[in-house]
Amino acid sequence: MNYKQQQFVEEFGLFFEQAGLPRMAGRILGWLMLSNPPHQSIDELSEGLLASKGSISTMSRLLIQMGLLERIGLPGVRHDYFRIRPGALEHMLRQNAEQITILRQLAERGLELVEAEASETRHGLEEMRDMYTFFEREFGALVERWEQERDKHRAQFVQKGGGQ
Repeated sequence: MNYKQQQFVEEFGLFFEQAGLPRMAGRILGWLMLSNPPHQSIDELSEGLLASKGSISTMSRLLIQMGLLERIGLPGVRHDYFRIRPGALEHMLRQNAEQITILRQLAERGLELVEAEASETRHGLEEMRDMYTFFEREFGALVERWEQERDKHRAQFVQKGGGQ
């Protein structure tokens, strides 16, 4: 990989780290986004990322559990490869939507627990509930619009002779 591609991989790792996840997990995803072929073995990932095989193995398991990576086998090859799971980004969006719903539900449960309390005690929970109710509604609509846009682009790609 050239310098700009390596910088992309590092920036991806930093983004993951800022989100509270291991930097190496982000680096693996960044690497796989640019890899040709799009599947890589532990040896290839270890060599390309200058990381131990143990670290690659641990982080790939995490990414598989998160639904972002999948392990594949190739005919006649004795070792496994990793690639970004098809639909991984949409999977992440759906997980975010679920987290928004969970936070709204938690705010509602909290409000039930302080039902008889003064409005000052309830204010933060009401604001949390209202905010996540709004996000839940808008995020769902946004995902639907994205799916329509994605389907339109896929149809155009097929019409132009792509994907054959």
